[in-house]
Amino acid sequence: MWLVTAEQMQALDRRTIQEARIRGTTLMERAGDGVVTHLTARYGSPKGQTICIVCGKGNNGGDGLVVARLLQKMGATVHTVLFASPKDLSPDAQTMYRRLRRLTPCPKIHIQPPLEKLQRLLAEAQIIVDGMLGTGLTSTVREPYTSAIELLNESPGKIVAIDIPSGVDSNNGTILGTAVTADLTVTFGYPKVGLFLGTAIDRAGHIQVVDIGIPSQFAQDLSPRLSLITKAQVRDTMPHRPLTAHKGTFGHAGIIAGSPGKTGAAAMAGLSALRIGTGLVTVAPPKCVSSILESKLLEVMTDPMPDSSHPHLSMEAYSELLTFSQNKSALGIGPGLGVSEHTTTLLMNLLPQLSVPCLLDADALNGLADHVEIFANMQFPPILTPHPGEMARLMGGSLSAKCINEDRLTIAKQFAQQHRAIVVLKGARTLVAEPGGNIAICPTGNPGMASAGMGDVLTGMITGLLAQGVPAWEAAQAGVYIHGLAGDVAAAVIGQTGLIASDVISAIPQALLALTSPKSGGTPEVP
Repeated sequence: MWLVTAEQMQALDRRTIQEARIRGTTLMERAGDGVVTHLTARYGSPKGQTICIVCGKGNNGGDGLVVARLLQKMGATVHTVLFASPKDLSPDAQTMYRRLRRLTPCPKIHIQPPLEKLQRLLAEAQIIVDGMLGTGLTSTVREPYTSAIELLNESPGKIVAIDIPSGVDSNNGTILGTAVTADLTVTFGYPKVGLFLGTAIDRAGHIQVVDIGIPSQFAQDLSPRLSLITKAQVRDTMPHRPLTAHKGTFGHAGIIAGSPGKTGAAAMAGLSALRIGTGLVTVAPPKCVSSILESKLLEVMTDPMPDSSHPHLSMEAYSELLTFSQNKSALGIGPGLGVSEHTTTLLMNLLPQLSVPCLLDADALNGLADHVEIFANMQFPPILTPHPGEMARLMGGSLSAKCINEDRLTIAKQFAQQHRAIVVLKGARTLVAEPGGNIAICPTGNPGMASAGMGDVLTGMITGLLAQGVPAWEAAQAGVYIHGLAGDVAAAVIGQTGLIASDVISAIPQALLALTSPKSGGTPEVP
């Protein structure tokens, strides 16, 4: 599913009206109907509920006026607040205002009310619909919207944002002074980029997408590069499992990982590779920790590597690791590997010789931070899975993790292109960038996954998909989606606060089952 900027969405709307001959009021009616559909699905029948709808003067407000009319017809007590005189509304919004006024009984419309009255209306509402400021906002929020947003956020009712929470920059997720914190955002046509970036992630709540009839070819004509990973896409990526299959059918993943004190990382990566459906998994740790690792693993095999001179893998293990890699379908390198000059020397010699797809994570990335040129010299473009701190080190230390997070799209895209690698930049809404310039954002996952070991689980899952023959770009996207989905499945049972990496491993089978569950409703869903 493509993600669009405000300018792209405006172009799509314009083409749909001019070329597809769909009236702006028709698009507005479809948008309002979509809001009501998802509002009802999430919060129950509106009949008997008190709902306050707060509208600006633009088309976002026009959508809100449609919502007001439909909810009143369904038996809700609706209070509609307008922050502009009816004559100052956009032309399509004026049409919706007239349709609302024709309702019987007479609708409760409050035009430019004082803040005290607005506060009272909001306090009495079970549901509040934000239709104040849409995707066209580019400057800092001004009064009366500043105070209105503050009152909305202080109100006890559930907040539903129309298209995007008021005050959020739809292109980059920046908060333009202040912004609504929504429980549900219903966006139209295509999701807006800013909903999935920066602090806007905390403002959007649950996101639903409504198809308002924009021809898909119009979006294709924009030559989009940014997409949202979807359930349907990932479901289609997963390898077919024929009745005649055996364990060799689904590949053999090799995990080069582990060092003293860090065997848990290697164990979690190996087990995660199995849980994602890989037929065989073997972990190659230093010999000094092999017995410890074997005590943690049942189904995963180990192949201890020489380590007589160092507790970490070094050039002593080069020949055996090269042999180890030759009968594997894919390799994951890095979890708990440790950082030393001996290990870095080993990786510098080993990586260009690898003839299978490879993922590099954690200590492998930290050890290679001063040698990023190696990525372009590998036979297959590697998958790199840094968190923001590791990404900062790969960038030479010139940027902080905070700076990385402030410009995630640009940094991941440029690094992927410059170093011929697929970059999985982890964090809130993990994103995947490939050398051709395409970027995908993952909608799954939750704050409970901000916990040790989650990256090791992701390493195993993506490596396992590679081992099953899934191409690297698709494997990276499917891996991050299912990883986040497994975290969501686990959190739904035990909560977010106590969530740990092993809970996510245990939930991988349920996440895979969820991929095949029927879609609910008639519109695309995020995630």
